[in-house]
Amino acid sequence: MKWTFFHRLSSPKWFYEISGRCLVWTGAAALACTLCGLLWGLLFAPPDYQQGNSYRIIFIHVPAASLALVVYLALAVMSAINFVWKIKLADMAAACLAPIGASFCSLALVTGAIWGKPTWGAWWVWDARLTSMLILLFLYCGLMALRSAFTSQDMASRACAILAMVGLVNIPVIKFSVEWWSTLHQGASLRIVGQSSMDPSMLKPLLVSLAGFYMFCLFVFLLRLRAEVVWREWRTSWVRALLERSAPHVL
Repeated sequence: MKWTFFHRLSSPKWFYEISGRCLVWTGAAALACTLCGLLWGLLFAPPDYQQGNSYRIIFIHVPAASLALVVYLALAVMSAINFVWKIKLADMAAACLAPIGASFCSLALVTGAIWGKPTWGAWWVWDARLTSMLILLFLYCGLMALRSAFTSQDMASRACAILAMVGLVNIPVIKFSVEWWSTLHQGASLRIVGQSSMDPSMLKPLLVSLAGFYMFCLFVFLLRLRAEVVWREWRTSWVRALLERSAPHVL
């Protein structure tokens, strides 16, 4: 029974059917949480006693930076699964996660620069946290470029899987850079384990915003992966039957 479940989980057809049922509520949750969190944080949360209103960018910056790391971890896991067990749905997922992660990483760098100007007096400094985040963006871009450089899908997936797994060494550097080195970037205010140092009036909207960004990321990922499944599986009978029902003029 256990292996039957994992076999179904790795089936593109099964994923396409299940993910279609999740899109509506995932999109609705993403919209509701993101709007609520951003409006609450940007308009109603009190100003910080040191940074004033400039701190409010954390309601965008923190979720984007968090997702930049989490998406890369998911990408590396999917790459490893495909590398070891040759599960094509895992490779499709890794291919879809790279541009999503690059987008959130870019957003984190841009919002960090906007935050850094009034806080540090500079748009950019070669701080350990900022530099390692920039390396993460290069990794995302490198993965996308490497995948497009091969004409063979198998060679592309293996090369990208190796690069993704090697790039994992950068994740703990990003996470612990503020503890390992003396940096301008402040330490973590939001902690999964232990008590957060943020005031509840700021922490609550940040958590809602985080939930919204994560749901939005899931929503975009499902959309992209469904499109990738159809693109790669278009020769199969179930995709051709799907296309005939939705757009008979395509075939």
